[in-house]
Amino acid sequence: MAKTPKEPKLEHSDFSGEFEDDGVTVLVDIHRPAGTNGDWTLEVISQTEVVTTWEDKFPTDLEAWEEFLATAERDGVRSFLDEDEPLVH
Repeated sequence: MAKTPKEPKLEHSDFSGEFEDDGVTVLVDIHRPAGTNGDWTLEVISQTEVVTTWEDKFPTDLEAWEEFLATAERDGVRSFLDEDEPLVH
């Protein structure tokens, strides 16, 4: 019987959670491998499960959160809903 690799455990930032603006709710997920001091990954998941992942990692979860806020301010929360062309920042 072959063992399947386990999904790595993730540590989620306190900044992770639902974000609502302009009638649109998205899930902000800021995470890194559990038990490490590694850089943080920023993902935004829409209600229709479109996932936007930033290519760059962030040294702190606060920097990832601030990048999300800046993107939402600049492009609008609706920019995370485009199913035809998932965004990579």
